[in-house]
Amino acid sequence: MSVDEHPLTIEVGDGIGSVPAVLARPDDASATIVVAHGAGAGKDHPFMSGFCRALDGLGIATLRFDFPYVAAGRRFPDRPPVAIATWRAVADAAASHAREGEPVWASGKSFGGRMASMAVADGMDVAGLVFLGYPLHPPGRPEKARDEHFTSLTGVPMLFLQGRNDPFAIPNDQLDDLVRRIGPSAVLDWIENANHSFEVKGAKRPAGEVGASLAPRTAEFIDAHSRA
Repeated sequence: MSVDEHPLTIEVGDGIGSVPAVLARPDDASATIVVAHGAGAGKDHPFMSGFCRALDGLGIATLRFDFPYVAAGRRFPDRPPVAIATWRAVADAAASHAREGEPVWASGKSFGGRMASMAVADGMDVAGLVFLGYPLHPPGRPEKARDEHFTSLTGVPMLFLQGRNDPFAIPNDQLDDLVRRIGPSAVLDWIENANHSFEVKGAKRPAGEVGASLAPRTAEFIDAHSRA
């Protein structure tokens, strides 16, 4: 089932300007999920559009957006204060399009997911978080863990979708340990033989298909918590 997509321009404020976004709302959507891109690609990358369109087909509204640096044509990602302010503005916009009582979730690929979690730690109100490859540390630098802010996120429903061969999460037991420390609100699903882009060696697939493959588990997690 194809769901119409609508371009939006969202004002961030604080002198940051505006960012482009795409909203899709299936009839009787059970929830909305806001999806942020990774550091190296914007909202229209096939992985992003494939993931969002698959969720739309499963009855979940999506809003995907560009961070200011992508909107401005820059390559270096925004600093956390700018990214967090952008997340807040986009989450507010998503809530304004949702029905009364409809849960709004936050999700992101790598950098986008990390910034979402930092925004929630900073007070952004969402129903839960879905990480599409959390960048726990720089590749080969497990001592540089990016996990301090999770101490304030206990109780927030979180789904970590992570490739076993993702260099941002090797050794795997480091992410296992983080999820244990967060507590029962966090769930970690390892995808065997997948890398940071969720590509599996020997099983070449288009990026849109790879993104779409993560939608059913995401929808299942969101629906389970919407019924809770």
